[in-house]
Amino acid sequence: MTTQEMYEQINKWKKEKNAIILAHYYQRPEIQDIADYVGDSLALSQMASKTDADIIVFCGVHFMAETAKLLSPQKKVLLPVMEAGCVMANMMREEDIKKYREEHPDTIILMYVNSTARCKQYADVCVTSSNGLKIIDHYAKLGKPMLYGPDRNLGKYAMQKSKDIKLDLWPGFCGIHNGRTKEEVLKAKAEHPNAEFIAHPECKLEVLEEAAFVGSTKGLIEYVTKSECKEFIVGTECGVIHEMEKRCPDKKFYLLSNMFNCFEMKLTHLEDLYNCLRDETNEIEIPEDIAVRARKCVDKMLELSK
Repeated sequence: MTTQEMYEQINKWKKEKNAIILAHYYQRPEIQDIADYVGDSLALSQMASKTDADIIVFCGVHFMAETAKLLSPQKKVLLPVMEAGCVMANMMREEDIKKYREEHPDTIILMYVNSTARCKQYADVCVTSSNGLKIIDHYAKLGKPMLYGPDRNLGKYAMQKSKDIKLDLWPGFCGIHNGRTKEEVLKAKAEHPNAEFIAHPECKLEVLEEAAFVGSTKGLIEYVTKSECKEFIVGTECGVIHEMEKRCPDKKFYLLSNMFNCFEMKLTHLEDLYNCLRDETNEIEIPEDIAVRARKCVDKMLELSK
């Protein structure tokens, strides 16, 4: 079948099944173009909590679909490729965070959304790169010890932004963001002297310090849309450039590194989405006792994000 034929059939099934397709900005362009809503982790979580669809097909990775299920437990949540995971999320094991919770009962645990539901059940609040600094600052005012994880880089960035914030950091990171270096940035700036460098806070501090703007996926898109600059070196996953080019056809975007390509995000092809919606396969299920506990930290995030 051609792409257009699959699009037509998918749209037909969406109406018949009362289904909605959510896609992350890191997904393949053909997935973004058929999605009802494309966004970053926070925006997609908010959409999942508000939709009146009976079926949510989440084109992303496993923890994202889990979060949608936590927020819409009565809905059928489908993930086109069940193997689509997250290296960072896997750097925090349930037994380890459970032990930390038991040993540090008074510590506030701020859990990055890139984590499993089994880990989220031990957290006080969930955060994303869009709201992380705001929520960390909120809890810092309570004067209690805090753990942030599993992404150590965003935690380090938060402490740099506010010297009054002290966090215990989980030793996790995003493989593609953490692997970028200051040398790569300087080389890209030399090759594109008229371009601004923008970066995601999952990058290391040495990279973020070279950026004209640091923000979430959505934040980066909004920045280039509003900026008067015409050229940008993009310091995050390559999928975001599709949306940037759609919004700003008159601007040029250069990917900082060819390594900015998330294998897990790119596992989902249009054919996978087509088959998933047709057969309603790969349903996300979370044991109720875990879901009840994990849902609290995600609900708290949405409350503090208003």
